Amino acid sequence: MVLGASSGAGKSWLATALCRHYANQGLKVAPFKAQNMSNNARVVAGLAASDTETGAAEMGTEMGEIGSAQYFQALAARAVPDVRMNPLLLKPEADTRSQAVLLGRASAQLTALPWRERGAVAWPHIAAALDALRAENDVLVIEGAGSPAEINLMPRDIVNMRVARHAGARCLLVADVDRGGAFAHLYGTWALLPEADRALISGFVLNKFRGDAALLAPAPQQLECLTGVPTVATIAMQRQHGLPEEDGVFDDRCAPPGSGHAGAPPLTVAVIAWPRLSNLDEFQPLKNVPGLRLVWARAPAQLQGADWIVLPGSKATASDLAWLRAQGLDAAITAHARAGGRVLGICGGLQMLGAELRDPHGVEGGGPGGDSGGANMPGLGLLPLATTFAPRKTVRRARCRFGAVSGPWAALSGVQASGYEIHCGQTAPHPAWAARGETARELMAGMAWQNAAGNVLGVYLHGLFEDPAVLRALFGARARPLDEVFERLAAVVADSFAPGFLQELIQEP
Repeated sequence: MVLGASSGAGKSWLATALCRHYANQGLKVAPFKAQNMSNNARVVAGLAASDTETGAAEMGTEMGEIGSAQYFQALAARAVPDVRMNPLLLKPEADTRSQAVLLGRASAQLTALPWRERGAVAWPHIAAALDALRAENDVLVIEGAGSPAEINLMPRDIVNMRVARHAGARCLLVADVDRGGAFAHLYGTWALLPEADRALISGFVLNKFRGDAALLAPAPQQLECLTGVPTVATIAMQRQHGLPEEDGVFDDRCAPPGSGHAGAPPLTVAVIAWPRLSNLDEFQPLKNVPGLRLVWARAPAQLQGADWIVLPGSKATASDLAWLRAQGLDAAITAHARAGGRVLGICGGLQMLGAELRDPHGVEGGGPGGDSGGANMPGLGLLPLATTFAPRKTVRRARCRFGAVSGPWAALSGVQASGYEIHCGQTAPHPAWAARGETARELMAGMAWQNAAGNVLGVYLHGLFEDPAVLRALFGARARPLDEVFERLAAVVADSFAPGFLQELIQEP
């Protein structure tokens, strides 16, 4: 099990690398994270209806959601991703409200419960999924969340040491040495754990190290004298490792060396970074496109010079649209579109591009009487469409072909794209706009539209930029194969850990 001395220590990265490392030994491997809080989700195989109570192995025909990190970990493990690998996903909708997704399905019951009461309801499902995956696999690579030593959370823990105790897991505790204070983080975390939980810590890992590792001495030896736990790996800083960022947004410091062509300005793609941004991981491939600069915009000034403006997914479309207007970004986006600039809306971004958003059930406000309960909200009016929100969520994988696309997006004509949908709203032509002759060109049935001028495109399909055919059509670029990314990660961990330690970690006691 991979635990972190803090958030951002590199748990997800290391768990992904270990999944591929052990899979390369010919072992059957799967990932597991009991609870993840993220608006980055993927669509995977769900359980049969009768098995959602037990977490048993029979998979159903319906799709479900898990956190993106566990999806990529499953691919690294050469396993088929399914909802048991992340049985509880919390998707923040506001600072004090999250939608609870249990075994792949949004659970109104769990969402409505006070936070302190959720664990008792969720734990039996988590334990059943954990037991089922342990029974089916040679190695289960488990990831914790945050820190296991959050003493205010310990009595209701369902993701860290409770999971470790249930599985009898051997644990690695990871610290981000680049932040400074890594040895204090490791010792403090260890010291706050109960004695029985300390016994589960098999090794400390120093992650994101820059410089000469010999300069760390004698601190690792002193830490071992204090705790009895050896430091088993020092992992060098891995820039541009190829995995999507799980939390936060990228910034210009993450731009790969040599972005843009010498002597020519780069193509600038500005993605609106609203507060409830979702599925930001789908933009990872753009970071590797030669001649492309990816920026995240929270103010109109950050859109200056942008060739494309992208309105990404949102877990709270109504409140993010209100935020957009409060920042003055709506006027900047509209001006860009009217000047012929390219605008792309994905999922919630598509909904905002329309003329109207209708919320008769209060889905966007957490129920009738909430932030938008029962209200009709004007959209940006760049596409003559209307979206109606409904409680039932669309969760599915999709493979669709673009029809005849005109204008600046014409390169997508006839391109078949694979991706996934996760949304509550359904979108259609706006009747009043249609009556006066303003209609959108439908490029995929119920999935994609563009305006008459051709420069504004809206799609429900997430994952467009992960599709090789789309990257070739738009940029003439090749996507970096995920297998190449996973193999490099596996090589890094194999070189970084003490000889023989990773094999000892999975041996029966």
